[in-house]
Amino acid sequence: MQYRRLGRTGLRVSEISLGSWLTYGNAIEADVAERTIDQAYELGINFFDTANVYALGAAEEIVGRALRKYPRASYVLATKVFGKMGEGPNDRGLSRKHVMEQAHASLKRLGLDYVDIYYCHRYDVETPLDETLRALDDLVRQGKVLYIGVSEWTAVQIADALSLADKFLLDRIVVNQPIYNLLNRYVEKDIIPLGLERGFSQVVFSPLAQGLLTGKYRKGQPIPSDSRASDERVKGSLSRLLRDEFLDKAGKLDELAKETGMPLSQMALSWILRQQNVASALIGASRPEQVVENAAASGVVLPEALLDRIEQIVGA
Repeated sequence: MQYRRLGRTGLRVSEISLGSWLTYGNAIEADVAERTIDQAYELGINFFDTANVYALGAAEEIVGRALRKYPRASYVLATKVFGKMGEGPNDRGLSRKHVMEQAHASLKRLGLDYVDIYYCHRYDVETPLDETLRALDDLVRQGKVLYIGVSEWTAVQIADALSLADKFLLDRIVVNQPIYNLLNRYVEKDIIPLGLERGFSQVVFSPLAQGLLTGKYRKGQPIPSDSRASDERVKGSLSRLLRDEFLDKAGKLDELAKETGMPLSQMALSWILRQQNVASALIGASRPEQVVENAAASGVVLPEALLDRIEQIVGA
């Protein structure tokens, strides 16, 4: 496993990281989730990701319990705040009240004194940005959060936050978590250039387009019974991807990967990691063997000729 620095910090994270979205506490049983985390750790993956809203806290409990057997200094753990956690008017968003209360609730569920990275899961248009940044800065000063990040913020929103942090000497955003894969490349236009300029990394989610870039879904063929897309609890988020346009591209990419002798998943992950501003690709494995296959993408450098052929298939 290869490691990269997170933004301008001294923190080093594994090129492949393991998340818990749509899996732990939902479609995957706790014992399988723990074995998957164990497999990742054994392979040198030191970066694990969860969120308070994943199964309304159940994912955090599972991840925290699985990691408890390992030395705390040996892994990097991220969680998030923003989403709806109750029915009250202050049970969502990035107000100081919600950020503080959810930070403490997450630490309790995880069974930890601190998290390495605390993400603002989305941008909150109803809360002043300086209020959110001051709350996050206080958590850093209290030692409950080591680094702060955001997820799916626009380039303008991130730039505004960085400028405010510099103006008021607050802790700065060091990582953004956007969606990024061969079929969704919007971050290449503004987000990645801004990250290179202002010193924050990308930790990308859905690098395999929720399994479409593994070759398991075929145009004109039924959804495999053992896939997440067959589960009523999670298939909704996949439906927009299982269209002919994307299935055609995935099929051509799979044929190209077979020519190279590597699984499509490894080629797709290696393609992402060609970006120096990407610190880690966040996978969502449902079985330990998937982690083994995906982790093999770390350190793989795709030749220019192959990158050109990939570009011909997917376009910019």
